[in-house]
This record gives sequence, C-alpha cells and structure tokens, in this order.
Amino acid sequence: MATLYIKNMCCPRCIQAVGKVLGDLGLVAESITLGEAVVEGDVSDNQYSRIRTELQALGFDLLGDPQMQLVEKIRTSIMEWVRMEGDRPNVSTFLQQTLNKDYSVLSKLFSAMRGITIERYCILMRVELAKELLRYSDKTVSELAFQLGYSSAAHFSAQFRHETGMSPSVFRNSKVDARKFLDEL
Repeated sequence: MATLYIKNMCCPRCIQAVGKVLGDLGLVAESITLGEAVVEGDVSDNQYSRIRTELQALGFDLLGDPQMQLVEKIRTSIMEWVRMEGDRPNVSTFLQQTLNKDYSVLSKLFSAMRGITIERYCILMRVELAKELLRYSDKTVSELAFQLGYSSAAHFSAQFRHETGMSPSVFRNSKVDARKFLDEL
C-alpha cells in the first residue's frame, strides 16, 4: 500500500479526477480523500513519474516533502472544518484531533510554509464559501451565518464586509463575481 500526497485538491470533482488518473494508469485506489490517495501495492519510480505528469496536467502536484505533506493536510482539514454546518469545535481543537499534533506545531509550520496564519486562512476560506453560498443559495444572511459557524449574523456580516468591502446582501445583489478558487488560497 502506498500513500500519495496531492496538493490543490479542494472538492469532490478533484477526488474524481485523481481517481480517474490513477485508474487510467492501472493503479487501484483503496481510498481517495482531499489531499491524499492510498493505492494498493507499491508505486514504482516510473509510475510515480507518470502520476506526477498526469496530475500536473490537471493542476495538481504530488508532495514528497513531509513538511509540505503536513501543510497540505492542515489545509484540507481546514476545508473540512469550514464546510461543517452549525456548531463546530474551534479550529485549533479540530486540527489537533484530526492530525494528532499539537496546535502550536501545526500553526508555526503552516505560517512558515504558507506565509499566512491558520486563523487568517480560515477567515479567507469562510468568506469564499460565503460568496458561493450567497450567489447560489436562497438562505438568509442569518441562516448562512449559522451554517458557516459564526456566533451571529452581525459577526458574519462585519467579517464579510471587512474582507470584501461590501455587506453580504450587497454582494448577493451585485453582478460582481470576485470569487477565488479555494485551492489558490
């Protein structure tokens, strides 16, 4: 069994794309999650090179460095946390439990490798998800605030305005589509 760590996976379509690449190369995936694929058997150097080439053509990267692998696990765990609905543990508790590492170690590594704190990254991810939900759902701002785990609609609105320069309602009604790809954050 071999584990491949893959950068830039951010959604179910990414998981499908990676699964197709592995299947096309004759590899059997035991499991594929955001940032990680476990395949049966060993992966030869030739197969690894072909996987890297195919994944890069789709905008993904294979990660060989253990520190970069952990940073990618942090990033994908944050994406899971952001997509949780309603009440959720704070991000530090969630990351410690998910990755079985002390939060201070995770935080220092993430900041050093990505140039942004985990807290700031979480805010950016929540705002990007909020933009998507504002654009494509009919939920009220209060419902979205709850879904995104904010303590109140006022807190959500204030943070959204700080990051985008407009309120959630103004964003929803505007024609501006200033969304960013989640894997580019």
